[in-house]
Amino acid sequence: MFRLAHLSDPHIGPLPDVSWRQLLGKRLTGYLNWRRNRAAHHRMDILDRLLDDIAHAEVDHVAVTGDLINLGLADEYKAARALLWRVGPPDRVSFVPGNHDAYLRETVPGIVHHWRPWFLSDGVAETDGGYAFPFTRVRDRVALIGVNSGVPTPAFLATGLLGPRQIAALADELEMLGQQGLARLVLIHHPPFDIGFQKRLSDHRELAAMLAKVGAEAVLHGHTHKGTLRELRGPHGPIPVIGVPSASAAPGSGSDPAAWNLVTVTGEPGAWQVAVERRPVI
Repeated sequence: MFRLAHLSDPHIGPLPDVSWRQLLGKRLTGYLNWRRNRAAHHRMDILDRLLDDIAHAEVDHVAVTGDLINLGLADEYKAARALLWRVGPPDRVSFVPGNHDAYLRETVPGIVHHWRPWFLSDGVAETDGGYAFPFTRVRDRVALIGVNSGVPTPAFLATGLLGPRQIAALADELEMLGQQGLARLVLIHHPPFDIGFQKRLSDHRELAAMLAKVGAEAVLHGHTHKGTLRELRGPHGPIPVIGVPSASAAPGSGSDPAAWNLVTVTGEPGAWQVAVERRPVI
């Protein structure tokens, strides 16, 4: 049995000091949204309790599916690195970026510089790897395959994109891992189904079509701030698609209150079983 903790979208705060020059363009709308709504919605005391719960749960690995930060400010990346270390060392924690992590094109290097150890494939040195996705990590008989849907977008959009190269590479990786008899868990920030023009994965149909041919044992995502369980068509039956609430969400704020998912993988090659239990912050 393999036990995985899945959390997402902590949106850590408070925001560092920011100048008006830094707020030019897209950041201004994000900053105003933080001041009006998100600062009260994302509470760090709730995130603290959630991380403490995971630490006592004796899981084998932790998956973090994006949106550690808010506006792509330099000091946010440093704070998020400290948070990742609190969750666990890179060999026990796997991370994929979200749209808030890649807020602007010029801030993407911050992801690589500060967080790269948590999204490197097995056997790749920390100084190598760059910003290459998908990555694969094998733990026990479970393969964690991370893809990057977090891309810079214009103001008022929170869409994601994988692109043909990444989808093709994911297909090859899933095919190979399936032949090895491993249980394959895909980690992605945006869900692989339509959630509306402003927030969807733009090539969700292409991803779903590929998964229908190649298969996976489950897809784990964030972004929606909701605990959900849906299905995609797979070559040998349905593929569970598992969403999780924001790890810092206060109750009564319009979305699901903070929780993490305990994902359990049992069975054997050809007959893997994936179960999920939502663990709310009490």
